[in-house]
Amino acid sequence: MGIVIGVVGPHDLVDDVAATCEEQPGVSALRLDYDHESQAPAIVEAHSPSVEGWLFTGIVPYMLARGADVLTRPAAFVDYTGATLLSALVRLQREGQDVTRLSIDTLPAADVTATFAEAGLPTEDLRVLPYRPEMTSMKAAAFHRRGARHPVITCLSSVYEELRDDMHVLRLAPSVHSVRVALRQLLLTAEGQAQEDAQIALGLVEVENQEGLLREATALGGTVAAFRGGTHLLVTTRGPLHDATGGFSGLPMLARLAAHNRVVRVGFGLGRSAAEAESLARRALARARRIGDVAAVLSLRADTDIVLESVAAATPGEQNLAVIARRVGLSVATLEKLLEAREAAAGEPLTTREIAERLAVQQRTARRMLHRLELAGLAERTGNLTSGSSGRPLTLYRLTL
Repeated sequence: MGIVIGVVGPHDLVDDVAATCEEQPGVSALRLDYDHESQAPAIVEAHSPSVEGWLFTGIVPYMLARGADVLTRPAAFVDYTGATLLSALVRLQREGQDVTRLSIDTLPAADVTATFAEAGLPTEDLRVLPYRPEMTSMKAAAFHRRGARHPVITCLSSVYEELRDDMHVLRLAPSVHSVRVALRQLLLTAEGQAQEDAQIALGLVEVENQEGLLREATALGGTVAAFRGGTHLLVTTRGPLHDATGGFSGLPMLARLAAHNRVVRVGFGLGRSAAEAESLARRALARARRIGDVAAVLSLRADTDIVLESVAAATPGEQNLAVIARRVGLSVATLEKLLEAREAAAGEPLTTREIAERLAVQQRTARRMLHRLELAGLAERTGNLTSGSSGRPLTLYRLTL
Protein backbone atom coordinates (compact mmCIF):
# COMPACT_ATOMS: atom_id res chain seq x y z
CA MET A 1 0.00 0.00 0.00
CA GLY A 2 1.46 3.37 -1.02
CA ILE A 3 1.59 6.69 0.76
CA VAL A 4 0.72 10.07 -0.74
CA ILE A 5 2.97 12.98 0.27
CA GLY A 6 1.87 16.55 -0.34
CA VAL A 7 4.88 18.57 -1.51
CA VAL A 8 4.38 22.30 -0.86
CA GLY A 9 6.68 25.03 -2.14
CA PRO A 10 7.33 27.56 -4.90
CA HIS A 11 6.77 26.61 -8.54
CA ASP A 12 10.39 26.00 -9.43
CA LEU A 13 11.17 23.69 -6.49
CA VAL A 14 8.11 21.48 -6.13
CA ASP A 15 8.72 19.26 -9.16
CA ASP A 16 12.34 18.42 -8.25
CA VAL A 17 11.51 17.71 -4.61
CA ALA A 18 8.49 15.60 -5.61
CA ALA A 19 10.58 13.63 -8.12
CA THR A 20 13.12 12.82 -5.40
CA CYS A 21 10.28 11.66 -3.13
CA GLU A 22 8.92 9.37 -5.83
CA GLU A 23 12.26 7.58 -6.07
CA GLN A 24 11.19 5.90 -2.81
CA PRO A 25 9.11 2.76 -3.55
CA GLY A 26 5.46 3.16 -2.61
CA VAL A 27 5.61 6.96 -2.41
CA SER A 28 3.60 9.22 -4.70
CA ALA A 29 3.71 13.00 -4.50
CA LEU A 30 0.94 15.54 -4.82
CA ARG A 31 2.56 18.66 -6.26
CA LEU A 32 1.18 21.83 -4.64
CA ASP A 33 2.98 25.03 -5.59
CA TYR A 34 2.36 28.64 -4.63
CA ASP A 35 3.18 32.15 -5.83
CA HIS A 36 4.04 33.37 -2.31
CA GLU A 37 4.86 31.46 0.87
CA SER A 38 1.92 33.11 2.67
CA GLN A 39 -0.40 30.88 0.58
CA ALA A 40 0.95 27.68 2.19
CA PRO A 41 -1.64 27.42 5.03
CA ALA A 42 -4.60 27.71 2.64
CA ILE A 43 -3.06 25.05 0.35
CA VAL A 44 -2.61 22.65 3.27
CA GLU A 45 -6.12 23.22 4.56
CA ALA A 46 -7.65 22.62 1.13
CA HIS A 47 -5.75 19.39 0.35
CA SER A 48 -5.34 17.77 3.77
CA PRO A 49 -7.84 14.92 3.08
CA SER A 50 -5.82 13.86 0.02
CA VAL A 51 -2.46 13.14 1.68
CA GLU A 52 -0.91 11.06 4.47
CA GLY A 53 1.92 13.51 5.10
CA TRP A 54 3.33 16.91 4.18
CA LEU A 55 6.81 17.77 2.92
CA PHE A 56 7.60 21.48 2.65
CA THR A 57 10.45 22.66 0.45
CA GLY A 58 11.70 24.90 3.28
CA ILE A 59 11.11 25.93 6.86
CA VAL A 60 9.11 29.10 6.14
CA PRO A 61 6.01 27.52 4.53
CA TYR A 62 6.17 24.77 7.16
CA MET A 63 6.20 27.27 10.02
CA LEU A 64 3.40 29.31 8.45
CA ALA A 65 1.23 26.20 8.15
CA ARG A 66 2.06 25.09 11.67
CA GLY A 67 1.38 28.56 13.04
CA ALA A 68 -2.01 28.57 11.31
CA ASP A 69 -2.84 25.28 13.08
CA VAL A 70 -3.79 23.50 9.84
CA LEU A 71 -1.36 20.57 10.04
CA THR A 72 -3.48 17.53 10.83
CA ARG A 73 -1.05 15.10 9.15
CA PRO A 74 2.62 14.34 9.87
CA ALA A 75 4.83 17.03 8.36
CA ALA A 76 8.50 17.80 7.76
CA PHE A 77 10.54 20.40 5.90
CA VAL A 78 13.77 20.25 3.91
CA ASP A 79 16.68 21.59 5.95
CA TYR A 80 18.81 24.09 4.02
CA THR A 81 21.85 23.92 6.28
CA GLY A 82 24.54 21.28 5.83
CA ALA A 83 24.77 19.92 2.28
CA THR A 84 22.43 22.54 0.77
CA LEU A 85 24.33 25.49 2.23
CA LEU A 86 27.72 23.98 1.33
CA SER A 87 26.58 23.54 -2.29
CA ALA A 88 25.62 27.22 -2.37
CA LEU A 89 29.03 28.27 -1.02
CA VAL A 90 30.81 26.26 -3.72
CA ARG A 91 28.66 27.88 -6.38
CA LEU A 92 29.34 31.39 -5.07
CA GLN A 93 33.06 30.71 -4.94
CA ARG A 94 33.01 29.56 -8.56
CA GLU A 95 31.32 32.84 -9.43
CA GLY A 96 34.24 34.71 -7.86
CA GLN A 97 32.35 35.86 -4.75
CA ASP A 98 33.90 36.18 -1.27
CA VAL A 99 32.08 33.49 0.70
CA THR A 100 33.41 34.79 4.02
CA ARG A 101 31.31 37.98 3.67
CA LEU A 102 27.67 37.02 3.22
CA SER A 103 24.20 38.11 4.25
CA ILE A 104 22.00 35.07 4.97
CA ASP A 105 18.33 34.83 5.93
CA THR A 106 16.05 32.20 7.49
CA LEU A 107 18.73 29.74 8.62
CA PRO A 108 19.58 29.40 12.36
CA ALA A 109 22.77 31.31 13.16
CA ALA A 110 24.22 28.36 15.07
CA ASP A 111 23.70 26.02 12.11
CA VAL A 112 25.30 28.49 9.71
CA THR A 113 28.30 28.85 12.02
CA ALA A 114 28.63 25.06 12.32
CA THR A 115 28.51 24.58 8.54
CA PHE A 116 31.16 27.24 7.97
CA ALA A 117 33.34 25.74 10.70
CA GLU A 118 33.13 22.32 9.04
CA ALA A 119 34.25 23.92 5.78
CA GLY A 120 37.13 25.72 7.54
CA LEU A 121 35.71 29.17 6.78
CA PRO A 122 35.72 32.20 9.11
CA THR A 123 32.37 33.55 10.36
CA GLU A 124 33.26 37.05 11.67
CA ASP A 125 31.85 38.87 8.64
CA LEU A 126 28.62 36.94 8.26
CA ARG A 127 25.22 38.58 8.78
CA VAL A 128 22.45 36.11 9.61
CA LEU A 129 18.73 36.73 10.04
CA PRO A 130 17.23 33.55 11.59
CA TYR A 131 13.61 32.75 10.92
CA ARG A 132 11.11 34.07 13.45
CA PRO A 133 7.29 33.92 13.23
CA GLU A 134 7.15 37.68 12.71
CA MET A 135 9.64 37.60 9.83
CA THR A 136 8.22 38.53 6.42
CA SER A 137 9.79 38.67 2.97
CA MET A 138 9.75 42.49 3.18
CA LYS A 139 11.63 42.42 6.49
CA ALA A 140 14.15 39.93 5.12
CA ALA A 141 14.80 42.08 2.03
CA ALA A 142 15.23 45.16 4.23
CA PHE A 143 17.74 43.26 6.38
CA HIS A 144 19.89 42.44 3.36
CA ARG A 145 19.78 46.01 2.06
CA ARG A 146 20.79 47.51 5.41
CA GLY A 147 24.20 45.85 5.50
CA ALA A 148 27.29 46.23 3.37
CA ARG A 149 26.92 45.12 -0.22
CA HIS A 150 27.77 41.51 0.56
CA PRO A 151 26.42 38.68 -1.59
CA VAL A 152 23.05 37.47 -0.33
CA ILE A 153 21.89 33.91 0.35
CA THR A 154 18.13 33.64 0.76
CA CYS A 155 15.73 30.76 1.28
CA LEU A 156 12.73 32.71 0.00
CA SER A 157 11.74 33.06 -3.65
CA SER A 158 9.94 36.32 -2.81
CA VAL A 159 13.17 37.82 -1.40
CA TYR A 160 15.14 36.62 -4.41
CA GLU A 161 12.72 38.32 -6.79
CA GLU A 162 12.87 41.53 -4.72
CA LEU A 163 16.69 41.77 -4.68
CA ARG A 164 17.87 40.10 -7.88
CA ASP A 165 18.05 43.32 -9.92
CA ASP A 166 20.26 45.34 -7.56
CA MET A 167 22.24 42.80 -5.48
CA HIS A 168 24.17 39.60 -6.05
CA VAL A 169 21.68 37.13 -4.59
CA LEU A 170 21.64 33.37 -4.56
CA ARG A 171 18.51 31.50 -3.64
CA LEU A 172 19.00 28.21 -1.87
CA ALA A 173 17.49 25.15 -3.53
CA PRO A 174 17.27 21.93 -1.51
CA SER A 175 19.90 19.34 -2.29
CA VAL A 176 18.81 15.81 -3.18
CA HIS A 177 20.50 14.56 0.00
CA SER A 178 18.56 17.04 2.17
CA VAL A 179 15.27 16.04 0.53
CA ARG A 180 15.97 12.36 1.18
CA VAL A 181 16.81 13.03 4.82
CA ALA A 182 13.57 15.00 5.31
CA LEU A 183 11.55 12.33 3.50
CA ARG A 184 12.96 9.55 5.71
CA GLN A 185 12.01 11.52 8.80
CA LEU A 186 8.51 12.13 7.42
CA LEU A 187 7.94 8.49 6.44
CA LEU A 188 8.96 7.28 9.90
CA THR A 189 6.52 9.73 11.51
CA ALA A 190 3.73 8.87 9.08
CA GLU A 191 4.28 5.15 9.59
CA GLY A 192 4.01 5.61 13.36
CA GLN A 193 0.79 7.59 12.89
CA ALA A 194 -0.62 4.93 10.57
CA GLN A 195 0.18 2.18 13.07
CA GLU A 196 -1.55 4.16 15.79
CA ASP A 197 -4.61 4.79 13.60
CA ALA A 198 -4.73 1.07 12.80
CA GLN A 199 -5.10 0.08 16.46
CA ILE A 200 -8.05 -2.22 16.94
CA ALA A 201 -11.15 -0.71 18.50
CA LEU A 202 -13.72 -3.16 19.85
CA GLY A 203 -17.07 -2.02 21.15
CA LEU A 204 -19.39 -4.09 23.34
CA VAL A 205 -22.92 -2.73 22.91
CA GLU A 206 -25.87 -3.49 25.18
CA VAL A 207 -29.09 -2.49 23.44
CA GLU A 208 -32.65 -3.86 23.56
CA ASN A 209 -33.54 -3.10 19.94
CA GLN A 210 -30.69 -3.42 17.47
CA GLU A 211 -32.45 -1.25 14.88
CA GLY A 212 -29.91 1.16 13.44
CA LEU A 213 -26.91 -0.59 14.98
CA LEU A 214 -25.63 -1.90 11.65
CA ARG A 215 -25.91 1.59 10.18
CA GLU A 216 -23.92 3.02 13.11
CA ALA A 217 -21.21 0.38 12.68
CA THR A 218 -20.95 1.17 8.96
CA ALA A 219 -20.58 4.88 9.77
CA LEU A 220 -17.63 3.93 12.00
CA GLY A 221 -16.04 1.98 9.16
CA GLY A 222 -16.62 -1.27 11.03
CA THR A 223 -18.79 -4.35 11.36
CA VAL A 224 -21.20 -5.62 14.00
CA ALA A 225 -22.00 -9.16 15.15
CA ALA A 226 -23.86 -10.88 17.95
CA PHE A 227 -21.77 -11.49 21.07
CA ARG A 228 -22.35 -13.43 24.25
CA GLY A 229 -25.28 -12.69 26.57
CA GLY A 230 -27.25 -10.58 24.12
CA THR A 231 -24.38 -8.11 23.73
CA HIS A 232 -23.27 -6.98 20.27
CA LEU A 233 -19.65 -6.72 19.14
CA LEU A 234 -18.66 -3.69 17.05
CA VAL A 235 -15.25 -3.92 15.37
CA THR A 236 -13.43 -0.93 13.87
CA THR A 237 -10.06 0.84 14.18
CA ARG A 238 -8.74 3.84 16.06
CA GLY A 239 -8.84 6.35 13.17
CA PRO A 240 -12.57 6.16 12.33
CA LEU A 241 -13.49 6.01 16.03
CA HIS A 242 -11.36 9.08 16.77
CA ASP A 243 -13.04 11.02 13.96
CA ALA A 244 -16.58 9.93 14.82
CA THR A 245 -16.18 10.87 18.47
CA GLY A 246 -14.67 14.29 17.86
CA GLY A 247 -11.32 13.24 19.31
CA PHE A 248 -12.76 10.79 21.89
CA SER A 249 -15.14 13.32 23.43
CA GLY A 250 -18.71 12.55 22.36
CA LEU A 251 -20.54 9.58 20.82
CA PRO A 252 -23.44 10.73 18.58
CA MET A 253 -24.62 7.14 18.02
CA LEU A 254 -25.46 6.90 21.73
CA ALA A 255 -28.23 9.49 21.44
CA ARG A 256 -29.52 8.00 18.19
CA LEU A 257 -29.78 4.50 19.65
CA ALA A 258 -31.33 5.90 22.84
CA ALA A 259 -34.21 7.25 20.75
CA HIS A 260 -35.36 3.62 20.25
CA ASN A 261 -34.09 2.02 23.46
CA ARG A 262 -34.46 2.59 27.18
CA VAL A 263 -31.04 1.04 27.82
CA VAL A 264 -28.00 1.73 25.65
CA ARG A 265 -24.56 1.02 27.07
CA VAL A 266 -21.39 0.99 25.00
CA GLY A 267 -17.90 0.01 26.09
CA PHE A 268 -15.04 0.62 23.65
CA GLY A 269 -11.57 -0.82 24.11
CA LEU A 270 -8.57 0.40 22.14
CA GLY A 271 -5.61 -2.00 21.95
CA ARG A 272 -2.77 -3.29 19.84
CA SER A 273 -4.35 -6.73 19.58
CA ALA A 274 -7.88 -8.09 19.51
CA ALA A 275 -7.39 -9.73 22.90
CA GLU A 276 -6.20 -6.49 24.50
CA ALA A 277 -9.01 -4.47 22.89
CA GLU A 278 -11.64 -6.96 24.08
CA SER A 279 -10.30 -6.90 27.65
CA LEU A 280 -10.43 -3.11 27.68
CA ALA A 281 -13.93 -3.12 26.14
CA ARG A 282 -15.16 -5.35 28.96
CA ARG A 283 -13.75 -2.90 31.50
CA ALA A 284 -15.35 0.02 29.66
CA LEU A 285 -18.76 -1.70 29.54
CA ALA A 286 -18.60 -2.47 33.25
CA ARG A 287 -18.03 1.20 33.98
CA ALA A 288 -20.82 2.23 31.60
CA ARG A 289 -23.20 -0.02 33.57
CA ARG A 290 -22.25 1.79 36.77
CA ILE A 291 -22.96 5.18 35.16
CA GLY A 292 -26.56 4.48 34.11
CA ASP A 293 -28.94 3.23 31.46
CA VAL A 294 -27.51 5.38 28.67
CA ALA A 295 -23.73 5.61 28.84
CA ALA A 296 -20.58 5.06 26.79
CA VAL A 297 -16.99 4.64 27.97
CA LEU A 298 -13.71 4.25 26.10
CA SER A 299 -10.93 2.35 27.91
CA LEU A 300 -7.30 2.77 26.91
CA ARG A 301 -4.10 1.27 28.17
CA ALA A 302 -2.51 2.52 31.40
CA ASP A 303 -5.88 2.35 33.23
CA THR A 304 -7.31 5.32 31.36
CA ASP A 305 -11.09 5.52 30.95
CA ILE A 306 -12.89 8.26 29.01
CA VAL A 307 -16.62 8.86 29.42
CA LEU A 308 -18.03 9.69 25.99
CA GLU A 309 -20.78 12.29 26.23
CA SER A 310 -24.08 11.58 24.56
CA VAL A 311 -24.72 14.10 21.80
CA ALA A 312 -28.37 14.71 22.59
CA ALA A 313 -30.88 15.15 19.81
CA ALA A 314 -32.24 18.24 21.48
CA THR A 315 -32.85 21.63 19.93
CA PRO A 316 -29.91 24.05 20.25
CA GLY A 317 -31.57 25.99 23.05
CA GLU A 318 -32.08 22.84 25.08
CA GLN A 319 -28.48 21.71 25.06
CA ASN A 320 -26.57 22.03 28.30
CA LEU A 321 -23.65 24.42 27.81
CA ALA A 322 -21.71 22.80 30.64
CA VAL A 323 -21.87 19.44 28.86
CA ILE A 324 -20.87 21.00 25.55
CA ALA A 325 -18.01 22.87 27.23
CA ARG A 326 -16.58 19.62 28.63
CA ARG A 327 -16.96 17.90 25.31
CA VAL A 328 -15.21 20.51 23.17
CA GLY A 329 -12.72 21.78 25.76
CA LEU A 330 -14.01 25.37 25.85
CA SER A 331 -15.37 27.39 28.74
CA VAL A 332 -19.08 28.07 29.23
CA ALA A 333 -18.32 31.81 29.01
CA THR A 334 -16.72 31.31 25.58
CA LEU A 335 -19.71 29.30 24.37
CA GLU A 336 -22.05 32.04 25.58
CA LYS A 337 -20.09 34.61 23.57
CA LEU A 338 -20.31 32.35 20.51
CA LEU A 339 -24.05 32.08 20.97
CA GLU A 340 -24.24 35.88 21.15
CA ALA A 341 -22.23 36.12 17.94
CA ARG A 342 -24.57 33.66 16.24
CA GLU A 343 -27.63 35.61 17.32
CA ALA A 344 -26.11 38.94 16.25
CA ALA A 345 -25.43 37.46 12.81
CA ALA A 346 -29.03 36.19 12.61
CA GLY A 347 -27.77 32.69 11.88
CA GLU A 348 -25.65 33.78 8.90
CA PRO A 349 -22.09 32.39 8.51
CA LEU A 350 -19.28 34.26 10.26
CA THR A 351 -15.64 34.53 9.24
CA THR A 352 -12.84 33.42 11.51
CA ARG A 353 -11.82 37.08 11.78
CA GLU A 354 -15.30 38.11 12.98
CA ILE A 355 -15.29 35.35 15.60
CA ALA A 356 -11.81 36.38 16.74
CA GLU A 357 -12.91 40.02 17.10
CA ARG A 358 -16.05 39.13 19.05
CA LEU A 359 -14.11 36.87 21.43
CA ALA A 360 -11.11 39.26 21.62
CA VAL A 361 -8.69 36.48 20.64
CA GLN A 362 -6.21 35.93 17.82
CA GLN A 363 -7.51 34.40 14.59
CA ARG A 364 -5.33 31.37 15.23
CA THR A 365 -7.13 30.78 18.53
CA ALA A 366 -10.52 31.31 16.89
CA ARG A 367 -9.68 28.70 14.23
CA ARG A 368 -8.81 26.17 16.92
CA MET A 369 -12.11 26.80 18.71
CA LEU A 370 -14.12 26.47 15.52
CA HIS A 371 -12.26 23.30 14.56
CA ARG A 372 -13.22 21.74 17.90
CA LEU A 373 -16.84 22.76 17.41
CA GLU A 374 -16.79 21.38 13.88
CA LEU A 375 -15.52 17.99 15.07
CA ALA A 376 -18.33 17.90 17.62
CA GLY A 377 -20.95 18.75 14.97
CA LEU A 378 -21.61 22.19 16.43
CA ALA A 379 -20.22 24.26 13.56
CA GLU A 380 -19.99 23.75 9.81
CA ARG A 381 -17.81 25.29 7.14
CA THR A 382 -19.76 27.00 4.40
CA GLY A 383 -16.93 28.32 2.22
CA ASN A 384 -14.12 30.85 2.07
CA LEU A 385 -14.04 34.62 1.78
CA THR A 386 -11.07 36.34 0.17
CA SER A 387 -9.48 38.65 2.74
CA GLY A 388 -8.42 41.26 0.20
CA SER A 389 -4.72 40.78 0.95
CA SER A 390 -2.04 38.28 0.04
CA GLY A 391 -2.84 36.28 3.17
CA ARG A 392 -4.95 33.15 3.49
CA PRO A 393 -8.68 33.31 2.70
CA LEU A 394 -11.03 33.63 5.66
CA THR A 395 -13.07 30.51 6.34
CA LEU A 396 -16.82 30.97 6.82
CA TYR A 397 -18.51 29.00 9.61
CA ARG A 398 -22.16 28.60 10.52
CA LEU A 399 -22.53 28.00 14.26
CA THR A 400 -25.08 25.29 15.09
CA LEU A 401 -24.54 24.94 18.84
